[in-house]
Amino acid sequence: MTNVEPLHREPLTTVRISHDASNDAHWCHMHARQAFSDPAYRPCFSPRLLRELRVFARQTIETVDARVAAGEDGPHISHLVLASDAHVFNLGGDLDLFSQLIRTRDRDGLTRYAQECVDNIHLLHSRLHPNMHTVALVEGDALGGGFELALACRTIVAERGVRMGFPEVLFGLFPGMGAYGLLGHRVGPLAAERMMLDGVMYTSEQLHRMGVVDVLVDRGEGVAAVNALVRDNRRIAAARLALHRVREGAHPLPHEELARVTAIWVDTALQLGERQLRTMERLVRAQLRRPAPAPEGESAAG
Repeated sequence: MTNVEPLHREPLTTVRISHDASNDAHWCHMHARQAFSDPAYRPCFSPRLLRELRVFARQTIETVDARVAAGEDGPHISHLVLASDAHVFNLGGDLDLFSQLIRTRDRDGLTRYAQECVDNIHLLHSRLHPNMHTVALVEGDALGGGFELALACRTIVAERGVRMGFPEVLFGLFPGMGAYGLLGHRVGPLAAERMMLDGVMYTSEQLHRMGVVDVLVDRGEGVAAVNALVRDNRRIAAARLALHRVREGAHPLPHEELARVTAIWVDTALQLGERQLRTMERLVRAQLRRPAPAPEGESAAG
């Protein structure tokens, strides 16, 4: 990226955000390097990361509103790009938190966490800003809720060799934060159900052939591909924004539907037994075994 300015409106510890004023692209790298000063940090959807993603979204909306209000000539399109500073895009739900809440039978806690997840998903997919195009840059594995977050974006750019899938079935759960509607739109409901239950980690190459990944590039080429996508969209801004409106009408994903599914997810989680919880806790320990994040400002896959 060029002409990129870091944003420091609020102190953030789990994300690194920046704005490329040359093309009005707003970048959010999850799992910022400073987060790993905590040896217990895992590149998953902790409550803090969920909150900071909302802060980033709010700041981005404010910036885009200001650009639109400035009365620029012609249609204006901005881009929001989700990426990661870690070796993975996102490992999904906070399994350590899940196991604690399930063991203590804390239905309200599970419900609050699930609602915050679907609030982020719905914000990205449906109502972030009418002038915004969302992009997921997947340079490392995206599992469970991490895969759902990528699916919530309008365009998925992925590098070769990364894996995406839903491991929740390994501990008796299902991906309940939007996967059915988001993936069903791309591959159809029957294929979506199969992928949600088979526990398979699909490669980015497979997902590109299936139509899930929109842009497939070689390792280290993801950032360049996103910048090329931004340039192309700016050249056809009016058509791209109009197509957003068409898509929203043809494939709506109401917040009420997401909330209905999360209620089923909470019920299912509270039925898990000791064997499933031990499996969940083994996966938590596996998440802690990770390489160091990339240096500040560098791609995790670079």
